[in-house]
Amino acid sequence: MKPLGWWLRHLHELLESSMTQALDAESLTRRHWQVLNTIALGARTPEQVDTAMAPFVAGEGSMVPKVADLRARGWVTEDGSLTADGREAHARVEEHIKAFRAEAIEGISEDDYRTTLRTLERCAANLEAA
Repeated sequence: MKPLGWWLRHLHELLESSMTQALDAESLTRRHWQVLNTIALGARTPEQVDTAMAPFVAGEGSMVPKVADLRARGWVTEDGSLTADGREAHARVEEHIKAFRAEAIEGISEDDYRTTLRTLERCAANLEAA
């Protein structure tokens, strides 16, 4: 049986490559999606986007270039809200993400999924306390 770390790394790589495929139709990266979704959830300034994204992008720096890319597509206004095209794009991409997530957990019961999450949380808490 392979150790936990091997499975976590393998799963991470599969999640990344699968998400890349899910976003490819819109020529987006995972970070673009996360920024677009963060804006859809109410972040308006670059600082708000960076603060909301901080747990996901440690060491990557500011998401300002991603916001600029979304503005260049006509999806984000100068005041930081989504345009009509941006709202449509967000809805389209969100459907791709939902399908990707459903595929990732297909065949896993809700109880097993919750147990897995609790187990991973416990592992993290153990290492954080060490």
